[in-house]
Amino acid sequence: MMGSDRDERLQVMLSAQELSAIDEFRYKHKIPSRAAAVRELLQIGLAGTLLDGDGRKSSEYGIFRRGTNSSSVEE
Repeated sequence: MMGSDRDERLQVMLSAQELSAIDEFRYKHKIPSRAAAVRELLQIGLAGTLLDGDGRKSSEYGIFRRGTNSSSVEE
């Protein structure tokens, strides 16, 4: 689990669709800020396969499908 020390800053560029998905997650779970929502999503993601080193490439992760219909959210 991530510690409470926040001495590192991470700047991330997002598409409008990615930002919308984060905002939807934030409001659905009543999270007070976008930053807190992103931290929560990181904790969810890191709790699973990322820490297990399953051999997948970073491009295989994401909430949006890649390809011709990149606007659809994976379910």
